[in-house]
Amino acid sequence: MSIFKAILNTIPRPLLIKASYWVRPIIAWHLKGDQFTDPIDGKSFRKFLPYGYDKQRENALSPSTLSLERHRLMWLFLQNETNFFTSTKKLKVLHIAPEQCFLDLFKKQKNLDYTTSDLESPIADVKADICNLPFKDHSFDIVFCNHVLEHITDDKKAMQELYRVLKKGGFGIFQIPQDLSREKTFEDNTITDKKERTKIFGQYDHVRVYGRDYFEKLRNIGFTVKEVDYTKKIALEELKRFCLMEDEILPVCYK
Repeated sequence: MSIFKAILNTIPRPLLIKASYWVRPIIAWHLKGDQFTDPIDGKSFRKFLPYGYDKQRENALSPSTLSLERHRLMWLFLQNETNFFTSTKKLKVLHIAPEQCFLDLFKKQKNLDYTTSDLESPIADVKADICNLPFKDHSFDIVFCNHVLEHITDDKKAMQELYRVLKKGGFGIFQIPQDLSREKTFEDNTITDKKERTKIFGQYDHVRVYGRDYFEKLRNIGFTVKEVDYTKKIALEELKRFCLMEDEILPVCYK
């Protein structure tokens, strides 16, 4: 087992988050180069770090922002296809389980009224259960909830809460690890062994593997869902330079 894989599978995520603030400047300095670029901060490196709880993906984790492929894809989509960074109107944003690669940058955006929430994360503003969010109906223009629902036993209730707090006319991005070769989502609550969960679900604390029916689950809650394959709009040389995964779908959900 590689050292990165061992760290992911043995150290609790809150501790990893805290430790990363000390470690990442050292790693970023060590790996500086010009082979790959993180579009979030524009910094370049001779390689990115591997990442994965089971199978490790090479050149997945940016040394500077700690962004993964999905984060860099979402950043490019927000930057090029939305008014997230340019809106003259103040946008109220809720970010469930905020990712470090976005946190400081989003907080600095003067056009955003930015709130973060999570049950365990040490970097979230509001400690709350996604199935019982402490916010009024129709509170936010934009909601982000990425790679969270696969951890939640009652994901339908969580989706309902995301819908409830989103304003009419607003949108959300709710990324999940998805197996597009599966028609139906798979879950089995009898599988409790961490190693077996990692093998079957991809991570020791996941409770399901979403299939292509994920988008319909969101539609059943009330969202209008656009299955955005944004990598189709990005030149091949940029896909490689930014270390993106081809054909990754962004679930952009409107109310």
